Amino acid sequence: MIVIIAREKVLANLQEYRPDEIVIGVLGSHSALDVCDGAIDEGFKSLVVCEEGRDKTYSNYFKAHRSSDGQIRRGIVDDVIMLKRFKNIMNPEVQQQLISKKALFVPNRSFTSYCGMDAVENDFQVPMVGSRNMLRSEDRGGPKDYYWLLEQAALPFPRKVLDPHDIDKLTIVKLHHKVKKLERGFFTASSYEEYEKKSKQLISQGVIDADSLNDARMEEYVIGPVFNLDFFYSPLEETGSKIELLGIDWRFESSLDGHVRLPAEQQLALNDKQRVPEYTVCGHNSATLRESLLEPAFELAEKYVKASQEHCAPGIIGPFCLQTCVDKDLKFFIYDVAPRIGGGTNVHMNVGHSYGNTLWRKEMSTGRRLAMEVRRAIREERLEEIVT
Repeated sequence: MIVIIAREKVLANLQEYRPDEIVIGVLGSHSALDVCDGAIDEGFKSLVVCEEGRDKTYSNYFKAHRSSDGQIRRGIVDDVIMLKRFKNIMNPEVQQQLISKKALFVPNRSFTSYCGMDAVENDFQVPMVGSRNMLRSEDRGGPKDYYWLLEQAALPFPRKVLDPHDIDKLTIVKLHHKVKKLERGFFTASSYEEYEKKSKQLISQGVIDADSLNDARMEEYVIGPVFNLDFFYSPLEETGSKIELLGIDWRFESSLDGHVRLPAEQQLALNDKQRVPEYTVCGHNSATLRESLLEPAFELAEKYVKASQEHCAPGIIGPFCLQTCVDKDLKFFIYDVAPRIGGGTNVHMNVGHSYGNTLWRKEMSTGRRLAMEVRRAIREERLEEIVT
């Protein structure tokens, strides 16, 4: 049984926050720059929890410099809490430091991965903007993972392959990288024989391990472009749509993108170590959809939000990302879900998202939209509705 920290504890800490003292906090990885940029745009100060040795992006290169009257001159990171390891954020003294600094914390994937889902759910007493109880759904294979939620919502996702012997068309095998714990050890196969050959190659190369392979998710590969749909759900909105499509991103993956740039003859000439591509995300780019696909995209979000409210009350709060493929018949298939700020939103920071800008008539990134929701909640005295 999943146990979530008592809401009363978090709200008791929130009661100690004076509205004019609130800062936006985030773990220094993933989409932290977007969160900080948006906080600054909306008049908040920003705080980043960093790990020693991987902090300079936040503590140096994007450090905020303000004039004597508090106006930002350059940079976006006002304050840094330095830790030996990210997971040390769970230490009571670090949590108290965040609370004393009046931080509203924005969860990203690095936060749950490095700190552990149990600790995030049970031990983290800092008020969190977003859906604490939905973060676990991102872990594939759990009893109520995002595939389960997609089923409840009758949403389309690639057909699951139960046994490697059943592979009879291009199939993607999803599992974690053996060494790069936050990355993917994905590979594709069109037959059981190809599955056996590639999996043995990757095990021998130290990319995956046999135990992870046994627990891998296998599903038919949807041939088509990839669109990460960056949505936002506002429980505070009372006149317009509560669901907003802020923008769309897609990924650069290493070494996959290097493979697809090679002519077929060169691909066939690769040696065994080079031949099987890896799927490590190393960057993102922006995209738009043809307008006839926008309404179906919104329908995906509507169904997902409704299912989240029915099965994971209070449901999704703030940013979420539906990662989709579009097939030859222009049908969406959801292959991954992020119930928090997506990993590709940095591509839109400062300049905003195509659709968010259009909707709000100003530069609207996910980070800024999130900070704008916090600002509104403060103004309307409704912070409890967006904090878990």
